[in-house]
Amino acid sequence: MLVKWMRCTVVDRPGFERGQRKWAGLLGEPGFRGQGGGWSRAREGVAHVFGFWESRAFYDSFMARSHDRLHAAQVGTYKDLQVRLFEYRFDVKTGFRPVFTDADLLRVAHSQVRHDRIEHYTAMQEKVWNPAMAGSPGMLRGVFAQAQTEDEFLVLSMWDSTAEHGKYREERMERLAFRTQFGADVSKVAGDVIDLEPSWTV
Repeated sequence: MLVKWMRCTVVDRPGFERGQRKWAGLLGEPGFRGQGGGWSRAREGVAHVFGFWESRAFYDSFMARSHDRLHAAQVGTYKDLQVRLFEYRFDVKTGFRPVFTDADLLRVAHSQVRHDRIEHYTAMQEKVWNPAMAGSPGMLRGVFAQAQTEDEFLVLSMWDSTAEHGKYREERMERLAFRTQFGADVSKVAGDVIDLEPSWTV
């Protein structure tokens, strides 16, 4: 499964949101699995959107055929667009589905991992971080994915409440980072918490 992460700064919010609803046209696309997103809590006017495709081939076919038509409604409503593609590696919790309707909040973590630490980082994600997140009340499901460059990773988790996500962050993050030697594995990490916008869900 291919995971597409889009982030941009919105300059015309009503226009952007109108355009975002046009992406409902994705529903007829071969290989499309789901899309959703919302507004950053930390950065005013920053929108995040996550799309899921069965494979890179289906995604490339869509980009060549239908993308520009669907995108036309949003041209000029944002700036500083960043698009990153990742390949699914494994679930965070079990039974990941790219469904956003029951979630209230998304948490995204984007890590640049040192080449000689990729194996260790991946093992720690699977054996330590994932069980800790999966055991947190309010964490619905998530996905761990890797970019083609191999040293870039995405962890996307879906939560049903802000309060539960807050508890996980306060109680667990520092202890887990120490236990997994996170600082030795990662050269750069960035994250965001996103309030889901239901009207963007496809």
